[in-house]
Amino acid sequence: MAPGGLRSIVAAAVSRGVPRADLHERDPDFLRDNLAFLWLLASFWHRGEVRGLDNIPEDEPVLLVGNHSGGNMIVDTFIFTLAFSTYFGVERRFYQLAHDLVVSWPIFGPLLRKSGTVAASHENAEKALESGAALLVYPGGDWETHRPSWHGDRVEFADRMGFVELALKTKVPIVPVVAIGGQETALFLTRGEHIAKALGLDRMLRLKVLPISLALPWGLNIGDFLSHFPLPAKITVQVLPPIDVRKRFGARPDKRKVYEYVTGVMQVALDELAAERRLPLVG
Repeated sequence: MAPGGLRSIVAAAVSRGVPRADLHERDPDFLRDNLAFLWLLASFWHRGEVRGLDNIPEDEPVLLVGNHSGGNMIVDTFIFTLAFSTYFGVERRFYQLAHDLVVSWPIFGPLLRKSGTVAASHENAEKALESGAALLVYPGGDWETHRPSWHGDRVEFADRMGFVELALKTKVPIVPVVAIGGQETALFLTRGEHIAKALGLDRMLRLKVLPISLALPWGLNIGDFLSHFPLPAKITVQVLPPIDVRKRFGARPDKRKVYEYVTGVMQVALDELAAERRLPLVG
């Protein structure tokens, strides 16, 4: 079989395995029953700290735009979701976009979907915001979460401006969310983007990287497909004030200027969080 035919078969199989976005799959009772234990776990292992939740508008849909870290074990998302649900209550609709492979993961996928995680797509994003929910997106995707550990204090969205288009189309404010510590949960060595391209993973699995890291329990971890056990790095998350795009940039905003402004304020905040840290893992 030709390589192109194999890639098409694999891509089709993965696509069939991705659950359709059902906003009703989010289960407030599941969150309510497990919130206290999970927050205790996050507080003990990662000393999770989330600041500025009062910057999130309470009575309107909102687009939360975050940097994220930690390979496929994205603990900053986990901690932020717990803090959001604790602060606003589990009844407030809150969804997070994730890669197809995450929501279709046999073990954790169903639990994530109960927590509000849906497959990342423009259709699902618009559906969530039109329902009046808060929506968390990570423009950097696999490119950012698998960046080398020494890039842990950088916002790396790779010029992906879809979140700007989404905010303009749905007329919702952008609330930046910055997090630090996730790239210390393992030693991330390289994204492996050239290997991923050579293997055609972008076309098969929508993966632009084949990361290589040193992580528990595997030692040398290639791809992070089975995820890893995170080291107990301190995770700090900062929510920044909301940005009304049209109010700040006019009726017909330049998307590039909006992108640069949002990533700029996020980088300044991330620099401040980085300056607070004294030691890896310890924070």
